[in-house]
Amino acid sequence: MKNFLKQNRLKISIWAGMVGPVLFVTVFTLEGWFRPGYSSLGMYVSELSLGPRGWIQIVNFIIFGLLFLIFTLAVSQEFKDGKASKAGPILLTIIAFCFLISGPFVTDPGTIFTYQMSWHGILHGIFGAIVFSLAPVSCFIFYRRFREDTKWQRLSKWTITACIIIVIAVILMKIGQIPPSIINANVGLIQRIALITYLSWIFTLALALYRKNLQNRVS
Repeated sequence: MKNFLKQNRLKISIWAGMVGPVLFVTVFTLEGWFRPGYSSLGMYVSELSLGPRGWIQIVNFIIFGLLFLIFTLAVSQEFKDGKASKAGPILLTIIAFCFLISGPFVTDPGTIFTYQMSWHGILHGIFGAIVFSLAPVSCFIFYRRFREDTKWQRLSKWTITACIIIVIAVILMKIGQIPPSIINANVGLIQRIALITYLSWIFTLALALYRKNLQNRVS
C-alpha cells in the first residue's frame, strides 16, 4: 500500500482536485433542493449544516477540505519556481484548511443578530471570509504566471475571468448583508456563483495538470 501511494502520489493528488469540487457542489446542490424549508436563493450554503440533517454538509466541508489539501501537493510539485510557485500553493492551502475547519465550526442561522452569534458561528464566519477574500487573490496570482508561461497561457483568460466574477459576487454579498434589498433576498444565489466559479477554476486547473501528466507519461 505504501509503495502504491508513493508511486501514484501525484495522480492521487490531481484526482483529488477534480473529484473534490464536483462532489462538494453536487452534495450542497442536492441537499439544498431536497431540504424542507431551505431556499438556495436566499440562504447560504453553510446553513445546510444546521438541523438534524446538518451532518451531511458538515461532512461535505470536511471531505472537500481534505481533498483540496491533497490537491495542493500536485500544485506545489508543478510550480516549483517562478511566479506563483510560493504564494500560489500557500494561498490554496489556507483556503483548503478554511473549508475543512468550516465543517466542525458550524455556522449560525442567517436570521440571528450579530450579538446573538455563537463562538463557533463567529469562527465559521471568519474562515468563510478568508475563503472569499483569498479566492480571487489566488486566481490573480496564478493569472500572473499563466499569462507569461507558454505551457499555461491557455488558462490565463479563464483564470482572470474567474477572478473578476468572484470579486463582483463578493462585493454583492457584502452589499446584500444590508436588508431589505433585492440582493439580500438572493444572497444564496450570489454566494453559489462565487463558490461554483472558484471551484470550477480549481477543477480546470486539476484537469490541466492531469492532461499534462498524461502527456509526460506518454512521451
